[in-house]
Amino acid sequence: MPREDPRRTDQGKERLFSVCVFKALDKNTVSLTPLWEVFIRPGNGLHHKHVGSLHAADQQLAIRAARDVYTRRGEGNSIWVVRSSDISASDPDFSDENFSPSLDKVYRHPSFYDIPDDIENM
Repeated sequence: MPREDPRRTDQGKERLFSVCVFKALDKNTVSLTPLWEVFIRPGNGLHHKHVGSLHAADQQLAIRAARDVYTRRGEGNSIWVVRSSDISASDPDFSDENFSPSLDKVYRHPSFYDIPDDIENM
């Protein structure tokens, strides 16, 4: 077994990560670790997409687990993790009020903006 270097500050993080992931897989422990929603941005200029959720003890472990689970083939260049309990949603009963078109605000229509030809992802 290799000796640990006392000067390094990152020792034990990999062990801690694997222990937390192992505990998160246990049925009794999953309820103790918060649920995180994972969003991946596949390329520059593109938006983040929800790819799934996972259990982790804190945000750093959630990012590391998301990297291992959802970007195994190098398909992402940015990861967001958000605690599921921090997400708020609109009420579907008020969808007409929230999402009806604003016909009196014509400046919001994209026909008023010129997009340069060299921009691909807009």
